[in-house]
Order: sequence, then C-alpha cells, then structure tokens
Amino acid sequence: MTDPAPDALARLSAGLLTTDAALEIFDRLPPASLAGMIGGWEGRGVATGHPLDGLLEAYGWRGKRFDSAEAAHPLLFGKDGAAFAISPALLPLGLALRFAPLLRHRAVAAIGWPALRLLRTRRPQARLRMVEYRGVTTATMIYDALPILDAFRRIDDDNLLGAMDLRQSKRPFFFLLRRR
Repeated sequence: MTDPAPDALARLSAGLLTTDAALEIFDRLPPASLAGMIGGWEGRGVATGHPLDGLLEAYGWRGKRFDSAEAAHPLLFGKDGAAFAISPALLPLGLALRFAPLLRHRAVAAIGWPALRLLRTRRPQARLRMVEYRGVTTATMIYDALPILDAFRRIDDDNLLGAMDLRQSKRPFFFLLRRR
C-alpha cells in the first residue's frame, strides 16, 4: 500500500469531493493517537455536499482544542482576536441541518454571530477516547451532551482529517485540523 499522506491534503483542499471519495482518503490514513491530539488546532471544512459544508466557517469557526483526554473543546469561534469555546449542547443542530442553506447566508450569519457569544463556556464539552470507527481504532472525540463522535485520522504530524459521525445525518461531515 502506498503512503496516502502526500496527496491527501491536496485532494481534500482541491474542492468538492464526494462523500465516497472523502471516505476513501479517510480509510487509507493511519489512526491518530490520544497523545498526538493534545493542543490547539485550526479547523476548516472539507466540501463533500454535506448540509454542514461551510456553515461553521460562516460563523467564524476557528477549530478545536484538546487540553487532555478528559478536557476537549470541540467548537472554538472567533473573528478578530482570541477564539472562545462554546457549548455545542446549546446549538439547535436539527434546525442547522434542516436550514443550512439559509443559515450560511451572509446576512443571517451576521445576525447569528453575536449570539454565539451567549453560548460561551470555559468548561470542556467533550473527551477523547480510542474508538473503533470504520474498522480502525483511532483517537475520537465524544461530545458530552450530543450524539456526536469526531473520529480522527493522521495526515502527518501537524494535520488531521476528521469525520463527524452525527446521529441525525446518514453521511459524515469532514473537516481538516492543522496544529497551531
């Protein structure tokens, strides 16, 4: 088997992929370790036609932070200045999936952005565990209050591909993380 990492970032960043193509890349990447997750990560979505594509970025999503296996911050937002963590449990996820095209609209996001500050938290909202996902045991973030798992695969020491497995969605939402 050839090393998938050299072209993985290029393919994932090139534009719209199918979910199947993103899964093919994900499945070829090596697992992520818990120790390798610790720290801050800049995030961006991978366009696969998922309803959440571009939605987090429209509201200033900056990434994730893992202080330890017991203390993970899944959603960091910010525009000009420092990022802040929010509580994902307070987000209307079902509505976000249903009305994503409207919520991505610039005018709606401009109104919604200030409301994110009301969801701020300093408390961790998830933890990390080694979980089998798609036949491979890999570092996975388990949200405390939502039926969401973010499984990670390692592109290289500073880049990860994440697959958000969300109960309300038949397909995973893909995102990239780059170590800060």
